Amino acid sequence: MKKKGKRYNQIIKTYNPKAVYPFHEAIDIVKKNAIAKFDETFEVAMQLGVDPRKADQLVRGTVTLPHGTGRKVRVLVLCKSPKDQEALDAGADYAGFDEYIEKIKGGWTEVDVIIATPDVMGEVGKLGKILGPRGLMPNPKSGTVTTDIEKAVKEVKAGKIEYRVDKTGNIHASVGKCSFTKEQLAENIVSLFQSVVKARPATAKGKYIKSIHFCSTMGPSVKVSEASFQNV
Repeated sequence: MKKKGKRYNQIIKTYNPKAVYPFHEAIDIVKKNAIAKFDETFEVAMQLGVDPRKADQLVRGTVTLPHGTGRKVRVLVLCKSPKDQEALDAGADYAGFDEYIEKIKGGWTEVDVIIATPDVMGEVGKLGKILGPRGLMPNPKSGTVTTDIEKAVKEVKAGKIEYRVDKTGNIHASVGKCSFTKEQLAENIVSLFQSVVKARPATAKGKYIKSIHFCSTMGPSVKVSEASFQNV
């Protein structure tokens, strides 16, 4: 059995890992125990009562966090002139087409989000084996395939994130940094929670949200009471 580290053992003395905590108290616990030498990311995990093997139960969506993610998001826009200049003016880090298609074919994926115009998706789609596994493939449902480049870039830069249920029925999302105030984290978490609730498939039966956990990048998780979200 793998031994727990000294730091982990120190942290779990400050709370009961098996207990279920109210919303605000759970945030406090995670913030207090984010003691790494860098600003840890605050993460939320939800286990959903859906069957991801069924196409009509794939939960996915986007949400703009009121206080952003706390990190610099590198955006590449794949488009042809004159849209490339529009993208750069809106704040994109990179914009263009042929040059970046070749770079990606060569293995370059040093961006966080790729946005594309519909007219280039025929070529971009051929990069699926490279972009797909990294979660970088543009998709109309997430707003990353669009003719309104300025709006798409500004939304991503402002804190728009995409979430998607994995094959085990879980959703993981980063909702800010542990250096954020408690109020900022609370508002970001509630925005994500409400979006996931709204995305409930009509075919999902029984309890939809089975469990919710908060954690930091390097810290153990804290189980959160779903009922306590009603009092936020």
